[in-house]
Amino acid sequence: MTVIHDDLTVEWLGYATLRVADADEDTVVYFDPGRYGVLTGEWEPDTPGVAHPPAREYRPEDGDVVCVTHDHHYDPDGIRRVAGDDATLVVFDGVNTHHVDRVDDRPSDLDVDVEWVDAEADFAVGDAILRTIPAYNTPDGHVDANGDPYHPEGRGCGYLLTLDDTTVCWPGDTDVLDGHEMLDVEVFSPPIGGSFTMDRHEAAALADAMAPDVVVPIHYNTFAALETDSAAFADDLESRGVSVALDEE
Repeated sequence: MTVIHDDLTVEWLGYATLRVADADEDTVVYFDPGRYGVLTGEWEPDTPGVAHPPAREYRPEDGDVVCVTHDHHYDPDGIRRVAGDDATLVVFDGVNTHHVDRVDDRPSDLDVDVEWVDAEADFAVGDAILRTIPAYNTPDGHVDANGDPYHPEGRGCGYLLTLDDTTVCWPGDTDVLDGHEMLDVEVFSPPIGGSFTMDRHEAAALADAMAPDVVVPIHYNTFAALETDSAAFADDLESRGVSVALDEE
């Protein structure tokens, strides 16, 4: 299912991968493409019966801009699958491939222009206006068995994309942070899987405060730790008068 809002199409391709395009597909932007087989047709959640977008081989190579939020979402194969000719890779400057043992290729090894960003960037790539925002777990939020945040402050970012006067927000792997409720966006794509990020209850409360035109949740039901009740999330928000689009079978 493709969500159409104003002149944009928005599609959740699985896990953290989000595709956004303008009306004529003159500009196509991807966020965090790949991981866990979501673009190779091999994605099989380890929880039977969990609803998710259909796994399929996906290699359009049509992306003008590809954005990566942090180490765990850096996937060179996924980037190559979605990046078009003359694509720009926008990657958080905390991504260090020496700390990612599953990959060999650095961003500079890919056939793309690379734009390194921090968590306070504001710039344009063609018609796409991009802003970054902090993304992290707080000490009283989602932490590991030792009490350490899964995503420490300074290790990742979220993105705001404005295209054709419509703003889409993928906040990244994060808890709800001060200031999130003040973001002025039309399309909000929060993670709702919990465990390592905000869960569906926290995301629903945040979406209610933000009041976007539509919510397209992502980053859930990829594996057991991210299993959540997306239908209950949708019911929760719709009871608050917030529109939700679920991109799943």
